[in-house]
Amino acid sequence: MTWGGGFGGGPGGAPGGFGRPSAPGLPFAGIPSELQSGVDRLLKSEPEQVPSELHFAQRADEGELRRMSLWTLLAKYPGMLALSALLIVVISVVGQLGPKLTEIAINDGMSPGHLHFSVVVWMAAAYLVCVAVTAVAQSFQVMVSGRIAAWVMNDLRVKVFAHLQRLSLSFFTEEKAGVIMSRMTSDIENLQQLLQDGLSQLAIQGLTMIVISVILFTTNVTLAAITLLLIVPALVGASIWFTRASEQGYERVRDGIANVLADLSESLHGVRIVTAHNRQRHNVVHHRNVVHDYRTANNYTGRVNAIYGPGTQALGILGQAVLLGIGGEMVLHHTLSLGALTAFFLYLNRFFQPIQLLVQQYNTYQQGQSSIIKLRGLVDTDPEVMESPNAEVLPEINGAIGFEHLSFGYRPGRLVLEDINLVIAPGETIAFVGPTGAGKSTLAKLVTRFYDPTDGRVTIDGHDLRDVTMFSLRSQLGVVPQEPFLFAGTIGDNIAFARPESTDDEIWEAVERVGLTDVIERMPHGLKTPVHERGQTLSSGERQLIALARAFLAHPRVLVLDEATSNLDLQSETKIEAALDVLLENRTAILIAHRLSTAMRADRIAVVDHGRIIEVGHHDDLVQKGGRYADMYATWIQQLAQSDSHPD
Repeated sequence: MTWGGGFGGGPGGAPGGFGRPSAPGLPFAGIPSELQSGVDRLLKSEPEQVPSELHFAQRADEGELRRMSLWTLLAKYPGMLALSALLIVVISVVGQLGPKLTEIAINDGMSPGHLHFSVVVWMAAAYLVCVAVTAVAQSFQVMVSGRIAAWVMNDLRVKVFAHLQRLSLSFFTEEKAGVIMSRMTSDIENLQQLLQDGLSQLAIQGLTMIVISVILFTTNVTLAAITLLLIVPALVGASIWFTRASEQGYERVRDGIANVLADLSESLHGVRIVTAHNRQRHNVVHHRNVVHDYRTANNYTGRVNAIYGPGTQALGILGQAVLLGIGGEMVLHHTLSLGALTAFFLYLNRFFQPIQLLVQQYNTYQQGQSSIIKLRGLVDTDPEVMESPNAEVLPEINGAIGFEHLSFGYRPGRLVLEDINLVIAPGETIAFVGPTGAGKSTLAKLVTRFYDPTDGRVTIDGHDLRDVTMFSLRSQLGVVPQEPFLFAGTIGDNIAFARPESTDDEIWEAVERVGLTDVIERMPHGLKTPVHERGQTLSSGERQLIALARAFLAHPRVLVLDEATSNLDLQSETKIEAALDVLLENRTAILIAHRLSTAMRADRIAVVDHGRIIEVGHHDDLVQKGGRYADMYATWIQQLAQSDSHPD
């Protein structure tokens, strides 16, 4: 079935949709009848969208593992590259015939003793034909380059996004979100500019210089030699300095914009905390410093451009002045024709222009190359949790979980868990309790294989998690994190996130099981109510209930609830605990619990402290034992008594 779309027209014409009528009196949210004809016409004009066959695997194929470069990106389209190269040759050669035609017109049609107006007419007509051919070739070349750029950008965006899906949680924990966003936005946009215009212009100007150099030598060897031996070396030396200086500058610019976006992203995501703690002024000062670094990098590249551009123009003008004097003397001594001198200077102007354009396009190339380096660094980052090339599909599980001599650390040499040995029977509910930072959530992350053990292993039904495919493992797990994340879409979309093919009845069953019915019925459009960014318009308890419904709808064999009731009020917690009694039946469940009321409902409780399991048993047995759990329970009872004696 298809989610989203307008809010009008659920099954049976109910505005609320999803098989349940919404409250009466809601405003109509479909397409007004007077606009329907216009919508129909618009849909008819839409191009047919061919569905793409995208295969995603947790392990990249051989083609994706190739080192990313401009050539590997372009090599997928050899036919279009060949057509672009042909057009570039036509532009570079035909576009440079004009001065030669001018020379013929002057020498054979305008010189004393050679006054033939017909020659001038024919040369002018040929000149116009060359201009027309060049214009048509340039038009097609721009079209071809634009198409190649669009295809390559599409491939690159999918490639980078798919790689991000494969990376482990540790990467996203250590890397700033804004830096990742800059890779997907500004870096790729720089590449698009390079592919769409930069590379073709580099090729055109480079080939133009070669063509003009050949023509200069065929026109007059002496003047051509002076040009190439005296003027060109000075321009080449200036260009070498510019390329090195600009390369450093644009590298700083790329890092600068990444830092700006990272700081902006962090400030936007933490805007509530910023406001609550009056950090606005401090954040503005900090962002100004970050932007200042970016501005400094741009100023540096601006100074480099300001020195190089006028400097090369001055060299070109001085060179032309010298050559004009030498060429004029050769004309006076009849060793060079006036037409040849005119053609030579027309070509000379065209010769200096490609050098300057080449350097300008090199700016674009440098920006694109810097972006390639940044993107290559991202794509070359290997996931810490890798799927084995010989991984097998995990069969339908019963839910027996084993921790065998398990040790784990997020950093080398710093263990968070040490020598954990525990067996969880199929269908058993076990609660991990203990102080913050003891390692409870880490145990849950190892079961879902968000991380791999440093030593030992985690098994399900005897299968080492490192020997099975991640898809077959996680399709049989249900996870509810402490901070639930809701995606842009509708409430129905979010509940059916793991099973988008779910029916209306299945979604409503999950809603009822977790006690979400009252919340959904209060929504203006029921399950079709839009969820804004990260679910900010919903309370934390409502977001948690939706996350629980999402996990339950996935029909997992193993449930992992990481403090899933910590953000709920007592009334909502009571509803959830009542639903858990039904939903956890015949399922293995791991509860990371701060509230002992949740832990007490488990079959067994494991007390985690300083990375070790120090006690395991039923609630009553652990209380009678008088150990660490008994102390925690006594403290909890005392806090309850104090809250009852001092009600709000």
